[in-house]
Amino acid sequence: MSVEVPPNSRFKGYQDFVVQELRMGVHNTRYRLERWVTPEGVSLIGQLPVEIGGVHFGPQLRAFILYQYHHAHVTQPLLLEQLQEWQIAISAGQLSALITDGHGEFHREKDALLQAGLQRSRYVHVDDTGARHQGKNGYCTHIGNERFAWFASTDSKSRINFLELLRAGHEAYTLNPAALAYLAEHQLPCAQLQALTALAPAVWTGQTAWQAVLAQQAITDPRHVRLVTEGALLGTVVARGAAPDLAILSDDAGQFDVLTHALCWIHAERVLAKLLGFNEPQRQALASVRSELWAIYDALKAYKEAPDALTAAAIEARFEKLCATRTGYASLDRALKRMRRNQEELLRVLQRPELPLHNNLSESDIRDYVKKRKISGSTRSESGRRCRDTFASLKKTCRKNGLSFWQYVQDRVFGWHRIAPLAQWIFEATPTGAKVPVHGP
Repeated sequence: MSVEVPPNSRFKGYQDFVVQELRMGVHNTRYRLERWVTPEGVSLIGQLPVEIGGVHFGPQLRAFILYQYHHAHVTQPLLLEQLQEWQIAISAGQLSALITDGHGEFHREKDALLQAGLQRSRYVHVDDTGARHQGKNGYCTHIGNERFAWFASTDSKSRINFLELLRAGHEAYTLNPAALAYLAEHQLPCAQLQALTALAPAVWTGQTAWQAVLAQQAITDPRHVRLVTEGALLGTVVARGAAPDLAILSDDAGQFDVLTHALCWIHAERVLAKLLGFNEPQRQALASVRSELWAIYDALKAYKEAPDALTAAAIEARFEKLCATRTGYASLDRALKRMRRNQEELLRVLQRPELPLHNNLSESDIRDYVKKRKISGSTRSESGRRCRDTFASLKKTCRKNGLSFWQYVQDRVFGWHRIAPLAQWIFEATPTGAKVPVHGP
């Protein structure tokens, strides 16, 4: 709209007013490829740009589909309806293929995250949640910390399954000092332990080779087979670069009790939070115990900032006194006895002040996966299952390193590779749990 300018007015330049807009709609490009036939009868056809990837959907559209599905949690039917309303000629089968197929580069980058994370970390958070697949119950395990997040779906959850995941895609079974120490700690019979010690150091690759070793050593008892397999898997985890004292912070699920195990205080207190006193003395006892427990928690937080031996001893004595309390409220007393059994893992921070006191990070990371599961239901194909794990891992890791997931997806789909591999971001960061030096003025 023009403004009537009075005579003798002076022009003072321009005032900017920026309006942001988003353009949405189909944009088709027709490539005319030269066709030649050599004197020998060989057909030659011109090449498409590399970023086209030999499909009839451009890289920007493919990146948008991946972002909408894996980041915005838009379901396939809604995404298909959206694209078709924009006049994009695409079928349900084509959309499904774009979401689940041809993502080898993404899978390889996701696979590299775990080993990088384990090698550069002093601790990791772990948790699992249900993940149905092909109509059957399954589980998704999360491993991560402030620098990375890694998800993997499997049919079961056990300590062997967890250690297989920690191997980060390798198939080796390793007998080394870490493996033998594990077997000794879990009281493998002396004869078998001595026989395996005589074999060490040794590495076997693949399930078949490992079963042959067990048969050769006459290890047939189910408990002994499980124990020796766990030890060999743990040996591989350490041999691949994980710290022998890597701390595993969990909610007290038994499968995570490996390496240096630490427990979440929030989960420990939830046992008390679920109790309801049936009379006034029980309610008062419960309130007193919970109050003292949170006071110890506050003391641990302060200790992390300024650790010293005298404070550690005082906190430990205070914790033991609390757990030794007998209130006459049977459920509360059993909860206190259980906390006493878990004292070493609950007070792990007294020896390792860098460790978190709770497992909230893992629960927060896995919540996004649960949201996706609730929206889209279970996975049906192996490629779909793997893609869900891969893109959940890449998305969360991008966030933790201050990267835009949209720019990351574009970078990989277009083949620019201006953004360094995410494993490199982890390697170049300050190791998680390491003390950052404070420089004076």
